[in-house]
Amino acid sequence: MTPVTVFDGKRVALFGLGGSGLVSADALRAGGAEVAVWDDKEPAREKAAAAGHEVLDLSRADWSQFRALILAPGVPLTHPKSHWTVEKARVAGIEIIGDIELFCRERRHIAPKSPFIAITGTNGKSTTTALIAHLFRFFGHEVAVGGNIGTPILALPPPSPERVHVIECSSFQIDLAPTLDPSVGILLNITPDHLDRHGTMENYAEIKERLVQGADHAVIGLDDVPCVAIAGRLRARGKPLTCISNTFMELLDGITLDGTRLVRHDHGVALTIADLAGIASLRGRHNGQNAAAAVAALEGEGRDLDRVRRGLASFPGLAHRLEEVGRLGKTLFVNDSKATNADAAEKALLSFDNIYWILGGKAKAGGIEPLKPLFGKIAKGYLIGEATEAFAATIEEAFPIERCGTLDVAVAAAARDAAKSTADPVVLLSPACASYDQFPDFEKRGDYFRTLARAIIDGTTGN
Repeated sequence: MTPVTVFDGKRVALFGLGGSGLVSADALRAGGAEVAVWDDKEPAREKAAAAGHEVLDLSRADWSQFRALILAPGVPLTHPKSHWTVEKARVAGIEIIGDIELFCRERRHIAPKSPFIAITGTNGKSTTTALIAHLFRFFGHEVAVGGNIGTPILALPPPSPERVHVIECSSFQIDLAPTLDPSVGILLNITPDHLDRHGTMENYAEIKERLVQGADHAVIGLDDVPCVAIAGRLRARGKPLTCISNTFMELLDGITLDGTRLVRHDHGVALTIADLAGIASLRGRHNGQNAAAAVAALEGEGRDLDRVRRGLASFPGLAHRLEEVGRLGKTLFVNDSKATNADAAEKALLSFDNIYWILGGKAKAGGIEPLKPLFGKIAKGYLIGEATEAFAATIEEAFPIERCGTLDVAVAAAARDAAKSTADPVVLLSPACASYDQFPDFEKRGDYFRTLARAIIDGTTGN
């Protein structure tokens, strides 16, 4: 745990007692703060009380006693409507912050020069976070990895010059971290997402920009218009900046993907860093951007090309991101459950051919309309969940479809059809949808797909 001492002797309110909220309460108390906690859900309040926290109904509290409101990232700050605790905090004139901000303040207090790599982006941030952590460990560093990827940041050991913190940051978390100041800030990409929470694309992009604005060294992808504009603004301010790109083959200074080769451009000199061909965990052009960002995060150590190449080749990948579950004959089963929007699913469709595509769930704005140029790669589609009819209307006659309703039916049907293919078929779960209509999260959806696929593989082979 990282005790938060910057509120020592002060009284704060905390709302939202999920994983990160309860950890934040623990960290504040460990640092000497007096914390009053609340949650709308009674089981969460009971759990906090059992852990010894002061559970106080903040709707009836005197807010003049608090120095700050610590808000869980899942609680609306601005859209579609500010949460009632936010309104009370604003009336009281106190700041509203989250766990990332608490970490940043504690870091400045106890170890201001400690390595802190922060990663954001609409897509790819979890893989990039895991890859950066892997590379730093490969280079012999002690690494603490967490944030939006899993372990709450304050559950990690404290910042230290001998420890590298590698932290994935969602837009919700950044919005609650006004002084976010990593040693390296990485912005991969910006495409429409979470507009229900941020109102407009402009506001969403502005929030993402904050992560690199405060960084000592910014790393920015140049493959979308908002990020190009952000890079231009930072360059104009003289911010130390490394640009990465999958589409610009020549950069004044940065790292690009040329085919499967990562290439560093340094004052007009191009040098191949590594070839990603054959690294299954880094399949696809989108992973070229992720790998480029990871190498940039290494800064000077990234010049040790032999170690970088061996580190990249040994990366095991992440579950639910183009995860190869196994093969049955020529059929490859791939779990890409993390693809919760069309932009993420596009990466999977670009990575394979002869695809038996399982898609659907709770659709996001725009549906799968942006994927139409890739429909020729699909052998057949298997529709599940709420999005079935909307997606069927978008697909029209582009490829055969089967309305399966649920994932178990879809996996069985896709495996049956793929077995008849004479080419090398891929049964791909890349839903382009949130999971909430049938599963609590994309992990549970992916776990179920993996279980179903393994049962088919093992049952047929007799293993």
